Amino acid sequence: MPGTVNAMTVDVEDYFQVQAFASVIDRAAWNTIPCRVEANMDRILQQFDGAGVTATFFTLGWIADRYPAVVRRIVAAGHELASHGYGHARADGQTPDEFRADVRRARGVLQDLGGVPVVGYRAPTFSIGPRNPWAFDVLDEEGYAYSSSVYPVRHDLYGAPDAPRFPYRPAAGALMEIPMTTVRLGGRNLPCAGGGYFRLMPYALFRTLLRRFNRVEAASGVFYFHPWEIDPGQPRVAAASRMSRFRHTVNLSAMHGRLDHLLRDFAWDRMDRVFAEALGHPAL
Repeated sequence: MPGTVNAMTVDVEDYFQVQAFASVIDRAAWNTIPCRVEANMDRILQQFDGAGVTATFFTLGWIADRYPAVVRRIVAAGHELASHGYGHARADGQTPDEFRADVRRARGVLQDLGGVPVVGYRAPTFSIGPRNPWAFDVLDEEGYAYSSSVYPVRHDLYGAPDAPRFPYRPAAGALMEIPMTTVRLGGRNLPCAGGGYFRLMPYALFRTLLRRFNRVEAASGVFYFHPWEIDPGQPRVAAASRMSRFRHTVNLSAMHGRLDHLLRDFAWDRMDRVFAEALGHPAL
């Protein structure tokens, strides 16, 4: 196993909350849709436990309020509890006051339930970038130590291709941004951080790219996925566009097995430990 330790992360949300379905699933209907996140989280926690891996779980406050046992299981297993905001609203679709209220509410709920400090944040749909740099100041003021909200790629739903590719301080405060992992090839940034890209490309290719990143950059990478990505039996959203349905469902049935390979082929730990030096504190 390579010596470099990468950060394993999970964005804890349910299938009907994703941005790709925002135009066809009314937010007001969320409470009427049966959640699948609890069972999926059970599978993920068991898989991580079997592999001896600790991770960071960027958890929606909305989910935490409804499934407090999930939050407590994350903490009890030694994982890092972090914030994904409260209601999965895009950061760049909120005013500064709305954003502050959202991240404050989420952090309060998570800390109350988990009984641990929550210092990490990831914006839904990687929605912090050139249009809303003020969000970093808000996060710093609200007590977060780091964000992992910038993806330095081009994408129709997100992306800041000109952003730094490695941890940096995006504002005057102490907050550190830890961007999603990219591999530089042919003058452009190629995504190498998980999610839909991980399901779409052959596993051997993803493994090669991440190994290249670790070797060439001599740096730790960040991987992410969602609980719904290991759930091939989830309901299909027929009203969504063909592209949205494809992105959401491609290779769901293979995801659990691919994760097994990934957990074996690389060394993993939680964000706050992998990037302890960048964050300015000793490893926990």
